[in-house]
Amino acid sequence: MANLKQLAYLLLSVIFIQGGYRAYTNPGHRVEEAAAIGVPEPELAVKANGLTMVIAGAMLGLGIFPKLAAAALFASLIPTTIAGHPFWKEEDEARRSQQQTQFAKNLGLLGGLLLVMVDRKSRS
Repeated sequence: MANLKQLAYLLLSVIFIQGGYRAYTNPGHRVEEAAAIGVPEPELAVKANGLTMVIAGAMLGLGIFPKLAAAALFASLIPTTIAGHPFWKEEDEARRSQQQTQFAKNLGLLGGLLLVMVDRKSRS
C-alpha cells in the first residue's frame, strides 16, 4: 500500500512541477491575470507562486513532508484557480466551457491535496 501511495503522490505532483516551472520561467499572461484580481507586484507573485509549486511539488513527489507540501500547493492553487480560470466572466460559450473544465480540474486537484493533508499515516 505504501508503494501505491508513493505513486499517487508522484502522479499528483507532476502537474504542479510542470505548471510551476512554466509560470516561473515564462510568467506571460499570468501577470495580467494576477493584476486583474488585484495581486500586488503581479510578476513577482506569479514567479513566487511558480517556484512554490515546483518546490512543494517535488517535495510531494518525493514524499518529503507530504502534508506540508500539500498544504503549500493547496494554498498556491486557490489564487491560481481564481485568476486563471474565471469562467463566470467568459461571454464566449466555448471559452466558458473550457474555463469551467480547467476550474473543475483544479477542484479535483484540491481534493487530492486535501486527502494528502488528512492522511493519518503520513508524516508531516
